[in-house]
Amino acid sequence: VGCLDLGDIIGVEGRLGYSNSGEMTIFASSLTFLTKSLETPPDKYHGLVDPELRQRMRYLDLIHGEGVRDRFVARSKIIEAIRRVLTDRGYLEVEGPTLQETAGGAAARPFTTHHNALDMPLVMRIALELHLKRLLVGGMERVFELGRVYRNEGISPRHNPEFTMMEAYEAYGDYASMMDLTEAVLVAAAEAAGAPETFTWMGHDVSLKPPFPRKRYDDLLAEVTGCDPLDPASVAAEATKHDIETAGRHPDVIKSELFEETVEKTLSGPIFVIDYPAAVCPLTKRKTGSPDVAERFELYVAGMELANAYTELNDPDLQEELFKTQLAGLSDDESMARMDHDFIKSLRHGMPPAGGLGIGIDRLVMFLTQASSIRDIILFPIHRPHSGG
Repeated sequence: VGCLDLGDIIGVEGRLGYSNSGEMTIFASSLTFLTKSLETPPDKYHGLVDPELRQRMRYLDLIHGEGVRDRFVARSKIIEAIRRVLTDRGYLEVEGPTLQETAGGAAARPFTTHHNALDMPLVMRIALELHLKRLLVGGMERVFELGRVYRNEGISPRHNPEFTMMEAYEAYGDYASMMDLTEAVLVAAAEAAGAPETFTWMGHDVSLKPPFPRKRYDDLLAEVTGCDPLDPASVAAEATKHDIETAGRHPDVIKSELFEETVEKTLSGPIFVIDYPAAVCPLTKRKTGSPDVAERFELYVAGMELANAYTELNDPDLQEELFKTQLAGLSDDESMARMDHDFIKSLRHGMPPAGGLGIGIDRLVMFLTQASSIRDIILFPIHRPHSGG
């Protein structure tokens, strides 16, 4: 017994009973070393304090950090609940390729790699969308994927280069049916995580009681900024006040950046922001009678986007035209468009009208566990190399 140190793992045989103070105790008759701890564990009361050290040494954080393991148990339960909602509604879980020839489905810079045997460049996927929509063409009417995506961009309390997405697609659905699905997923996930129906997070009072309010994109922009969203000059003038570059940029890109700068932080939610500028939504069906408006919504909570959904564009000629327009008029950082000729070809075989939904799992877990950083709910977030080795 004198050889035991804190952190050692032992096996004990003996009689189960109670101590004089009433505490359940094993009265040991034999003891076996199973594992010897060669490193001194963190102090019992002060533990791992430095956030970066906690993330680098998650194995110790799980042992000694208060509530850490509970967050990751909640994450598992949330994912299980999402799967259950989708499978109960007839969705089939599938797996798309991580290595792809073309990065598409999101406005993001991909990680690049090279396949030696085929001697060809490849990218790691930045979204799940385009391959799932190919399955709609193939007659799989309700599909979803829970998978990792990779974006070669910045790191922040809300962004990690490697993260988990859930995307679901439903033939003969639209963005209204995706709103109903989003509410069902969010409510089930909250129940699984043990989250209260109302609470305060990041300075916002939020209520998870459905139905969630729905407000038009342009109406919110007008309410918050006072500009006329339908007048490019009015939008540009307001954007200039917020140091947003306007020269030579598409009016809807300016509007989108102004919305991000002024409106998003006011959205406590959950709230569906609906009917986005069509020019920044190249994969989305236009509203009948309003070609400048896309049937798209984003769900916001505490100023953070949690979900994104469309009525999917299924016209191959219009899709190709929009891709070309986007590529000609917008920079790579501004455009979601990447000319995926194989995807266009698949649409020519006939994709049914459909609704599609994407939810960032990491942000959802962050919200429902009331974590302050996305890195707190990712087991092993990426870090710069440690100078200490």
